[in-house]
Amino acid sequence: MLSFFRFAACPFCNLRIHELVSRYSELGSGFTVVAVFDSPLDNLISRTKRHKAPCPIFADENNRYYNEYGIEHSFYGVLKGMLRRMPALVKGILKGYVPITIKGSLTTMPADFFINWNGTIEIAHYGIDDGDHLLFEEVKAFSLKSQSEELGRHQSPGTRVLRVFS
Repeated sequence: MLSFFRFAACPFCNLRIHELVSRYSELGSGFTVVAVFDSPLDNLISRTKRHKAPCPIFADENNRYYNEYGIEHSFYGVLKGMLRRMPALVKGILKGYVPITIKGSLTTMPADFFINWNGTIEIAHYGIDDGDHLLFEEVKAFSLKSQSEELGRHQSPGTRVLRVFS
């Protein structure tokens, strides 16, 4: 799964990374999450190192990959998310994900892409507000389905690195 996030201090984004990290073992050994943040590398490292993520987290400060994947920006989406997801916002802030400094665009919307073993995007989910990612249960179902399909081809179930960036 290729997942695009907002700026590194975003409470919604950090809650999502926390969820992915804490439940990563449920995704199976042959599944990989690649996370990309709209943030400078130094800021991203300082904000995400506490997660101890078992997956790669990349900084895309210049939005090269955000542009390639058509990631959207929406001021309305930010307002909608803050109102619609207020309990999650408060939960994130109480966990210490306080956006004191915002390095990256405030209006970047999240997106998730399910990419199969052949490198084909099977599902593209473009968030409509600043906390809108695919549900973890959907991620888990895709990971188990894709690993089952790979085993059905009598190939090794080990992790393969897909070329998702050019």
